[in-house]
Amino acid sequence: MTQSEHDLSKLHIDRDAPPAVRRAFGRTVAIAAVSLGLLAVALWIIRARGVVEVEVAVVEAQGGGGVAGGATAVTANGYVVARTRASVSSKVPGRLAFLGVSEGSFVRRGDVIARLENADYQAQVTQAEASLALAEAQRIEADADRDQLQREVERLRDIRATKAELVSEQELDASASAAAQAAARAQAAGARIDAAAAGLRFARASFDNTLIRAPFTGTVLRKEAEVGEVVAPSVGGGLTRGAVVTMADLTTLEVEVDVNEAYIARVRSKQPARITLDAYPDTAFRGDVRQVVPTADRQRATVQVKVSILDRDPRILPEMGARVDFVEPEPAAASGPAAAPRIRVPAAAVRDAGGPTVVWLVRDGHLEQRPVQAGPVSAGFREIRSGLSGGEMLLVGGVETPQQGMRVKPAGVPGAER
Repeated sequence: MTQSEHDLSKLHIDRDAPPAVRRAFGRTVAIAAVSLGLLAVALWIIRARGVVEVEVAVVEAQGGGGVAGGATAVTANGYVVARTRASVSSKVPGRLAFLGVSEGSFVRRGDVIARLENADYQAQVTQAEASLALAEAQRIEADADRDQLQREVERLRDIRATKAELVSEQELDASASAAAQAAARAQAAGARIDAAAAGLRFARASFDNTLIRAPFTGTVLRKEAEVGEVVAPSVGGGLTRGAVVTMADLTTLEVEVDVNEAYIARVRSKQPARITLDAYPDTAFRGDVRQVVPTADRQRATVQVKVSILDRDPRILPEMGARVDFVEPEPAAASGPAAAPRIRVPAAAVRDAGGPTVVWLVRDGHLEQRPVQAGPVSAGFREIRSGLSGGEMLLVGGVETPQQGMRVKPAGVPGAER
């Protein structure tokens, strides 16, 4: 047998070994299944990468006539402030010896908040009291001398009237002169009493100035100094403190907001408002316009409006951020046509496309550009004067450079890309 015949014999199929063939077929099927699965995953990843998850906002149209309870004319941001607020300082410089309040302490008008070291002032009061007592004693002595000499003059005058030879004219004149001098000394003693009393009042006022009292009834917001620090009526640098505490009357809390001057015509005195604190976004408090400040800020093109808080709540604290929605009054019954609805959208939804102002609508999972006419920004919102009718879904964030037809998926809205 040749070498080639020997090699060809190796190609013979052994039909006595079917289990090995079945195992090979099973491996082939498994490999094919895995490959199809990987291909499906790859296609899903490629398709998912083509969809961008974005932040959207749904346009809401508000009736121009003001529905009962809530059509918003304009929105503005600001802060809670207290109308009655003060940084309480001492009237005289000195070292703080006592501080009887802390943050949150409630004090009434005239209560002692703090005290300076005042031993020298107390000594001045004691000295002034002694000077007044001395002056009063001298006044008593001077009055007694005056009365005695006045009686002596009267006695001599009576004697001379009955027996002129017993009292000479010179003796009567000398006695009258002495009485007049005694009256003058008594009058001077009275003036010294007035001076001593004035000195005592000054010493007591100086001593009282070392007691720092609450100027009104309210709540302590901050401690500005500690015991041992030197305080003064005004900051003098170094370790000198100007104020001891900052306090406010929390019953006078209100919100100060800056309204874009383009919308200030929609705000009026006593107009109702809804106040929402940044700390409690799910709670609204009632308010009304107390004052529209009669001047504008030319740098920011805004007008300040002060809004009283009608719903008192211990959660409302000074310096909290707040949003105020000025509510349109309910219209009187009229036969004329209803006012056009007002549309406001987040300012981030409005973009400048190289000239025209546009918004990007999300429709059937794709972006669609639409030109609009928008007003200025107020509290993060812009009024859309034309181009939208309400109910549209707008792109707010998630895409820096949106393009027509781009496939997107609104965050939290499953299936919106279809």
